[in-house]
Amino acid sequence: MKRIILITGGQRSGKSSFAEKKAHELTTSPVYLATARIWDEEFRKRVERHQKNRGPEWTNIEEEKELSRHNVTGRVVVIDCVTLWCTNFFMEFDSNVASSLEAVKKEFDKFTQQDATFIFVTNEIGWGGVSENKLQRKFTDLQGWTNQYIASHADDVYLMASGIPVKIK
Repeated sequence: MKRIILITGGQRSGKSSFAEKKAHELTTSPVYLATARIWDEEFRKRVERHQKNRGPEWTNIEEEKELSRHNVTGRVVVIDCVTLWCTNFFMEFDSNVASSLEAVKKEFDKFTQQDATFIFVTNEIGWGGVSENKLQRKFTDLQGWTNQYIASHADDVYLMASGIPVKIK
């Protein structure tokens, strides 16, 4: 039975750890779908550290944009993270928020047509005030609207604060 879970919060709030724990509660063979694009060596090391922290029971998939290319029917899949996924569209569409949002929504809808349990991890990046940087403001809009879209389709939404999950939907 299809189920969508959204886990949101600030940076280093415990979102990914909670998502992985939730996946383990639901299955012994979860899928980890990583949306990160490797930008530099520091980020590559971060990704490698995350991979090592997960055990051999995980199926690891790396996909920057086209999540729907992967058949996860009947599986529990952690999508980490929506922020990096949005960044990939934002870059492709030359920082055009409307085009990026349309593409993200279309891909989300296509991907979540599968009969699976989806655990999306995202960031609340707009809580820190309004940026002086125009590009950052545009991306914050995209991220916020994407989060709202996913949350509106989610069965459960958790807000992470200092490692503590608070169910808000």
